[in-house]
Amino acid sequence: MQKEKRAAGLGRPQRVLVFEQNGSGQKKIRAVAEAGKGLIELVVVEIASPLAQVLDSSAGYLPAEIEADLVLNYLVHPDLAADLSALCNCLEIPVVAPSKKHSGKFVFCPPTCCGLAENPLLGNYGRLFGAPRVKVIAKDGKIEKVEVLRAAPCGATQKAADLMRGGLAAEAPTRFGLATQFGCIANPAGWDPIYGKSPVHFAGHVHSKAFARGMEENAT
Repeated sequence: MQKEKRAAGLGRPQRVLVFEQNGSGQKKIRAVAEAGKGLIELVVVEIASPLAQVLDSSAGYLPAEIEADLVLNYLVHPDLAADLSALCNCLEIPVVAPSKKHSGKFVFCPPTCCGLAENPLLGNYGRLFGAPRVKVIAKDGKIEKVEVLRAAPCGATQKAADLMRGGLAAEAPTRFGLATQFGCIANPAGWDPIYGKSPVHFAGHVHSKAFARGMEENAT
């Protein structure tokens, strides 16, 4: 029960510890801080030191102990990123490491930040951020209102939603996906052989599907 309370951050803001390297998570940090006011307490650990291409040990870069309800792993160096996820898993602290290939019961590695599925271990962060959910109101063949219920932590979901009002409903899911791609900060050069898409194309696809689902659920 204690672990469940810690993970959910019940009765207090969820303490989220963010590890970034040379500003690698800045845009997401700003968006999470804004949308999570009162629900999420962000603590950022910045690693800015020059690093060798291969690290034999993460000692001196990563703490031996972590006090957090959730960890966001935005580290770029593969050795540091892998060691951080392994440490969190050992401490039974949920860690979200987008686009990484780490494994463990408490390790979540979605292909993109907006590919993160909901899970009770992720607490307030998981309720607010991840695979998008939107409520869409259409009238007379046009989009009247879009309410973002769950969003990408980079802010692309809300930016795309703001552009949809007044557009043709028939074209809206495709337009929503494209608008998300323009706001996506993932590396467009990456390619995931499992999903057959680059991260940016994956983000556009999941947003387009989410918008179509939001229209269907609120059809009148």
